Amino acid sequence: MKSSTFETPAAVAQPVRVSAASRRAPQPFASPRDFGGRKFVYYVVSPRARGLSIGVNMNPDRRCNFDCVYCEVDRSAPPGHDDLIVPEMVRELDESLLAAHDGALLRSPRYAALPSSLLQLKHVALSGDGEPTLAENFEEAVHAVLHLRALQKHPPFKIVLITNTTGLRRPDVAAAVNLFSGDDEIWAKLEAGTQSWFERVNRPNIPLTDVLENIRAVGLKRPILIQSLFPAVNGVVIPPDEIYHFAQRIRELKESGTQIKLVQIYSADRPSRQTDFGHLPLRTLSEIASVTRKVAGVPTEVF
Repeated sequence: MKSSTFETPAAVAQPVRVSAASRRAPQPFASPRDFGGRKFVYYVVSPRARGLSIGVNMNPDRRCNFDCVYCEVDRSAPPGHDDLIVPEMVRELDESLLAAHDGALLRSPRYAALPSSLLQLKHVALSGDGEPTLAENFEEAVHAVLHLRALQKHPPFKIVLITNTTGLRRPDVAAAVNLFSGDDEIWAKLEAGTQSWFERVNRPNIPLTDVLENIRAVGLKRPILIQSLFPAVNGVVIPPDEIYHFAQRIRELKESGTQIKLVQIYSADRPSRQTDFGHLPLRTLSEIASVTRKVAGVPTEVF
């Protein structure tokens, strides 16, 4: 992709320090995932879903090739379950969908104080304790979820794949994703515009150029959402030049033909195992969104 050069606008705020203890006040969106005794399927009230998300933990082995500073998963502890057992996952998903639709969640003490609008099922998310596209039985799991949907035992549900994109060009993953309907979505993570910030926040074992190319490859075929979580790292927010580099990468993706439906800009909702990061204030997130809209010309939302 061709690089572009822009002047950093003076309107972008200069770096400020944010306490590592800075977090949003307790709220439904900050609650931990609710496995409720299940191994692979959980509930979470998601701001970006605008309601209830049923998650499928595609990586009970916690396999991931990123080590993001904001990640809530403790990879130093032994995994509770090494493998995704697809038949058991589907049974749990079937039961969870039933509970989401028959009012059982509304009657649960855990959710009794929440408005019913937040417990409306918005999607089933393929996500979990690692990078879902690295799961060895990814294709089998997708086929099983699609089959459950095709049985029409439950109201139709959207499938969302939340991914750092690194496995999207694996043949089995690509074949499975090609089975998604037009209503299903891919939420691709992109949280840096330079390799140095990428390494500081996501701590990956691949170059940023690979992530950009993976996003482009999928975005040429179908519209995608970009998910961008911006933390304060060691008390310092993302600097102005990095905000602009991020916006440039989005612009380059768009100009290369990537169909970008939306860029979601937010900070961490749930506590991390790390102590060197903090939550960005709404003002900073809004500035990132504003620069991204101006430079890249794509829709953005702040959460």
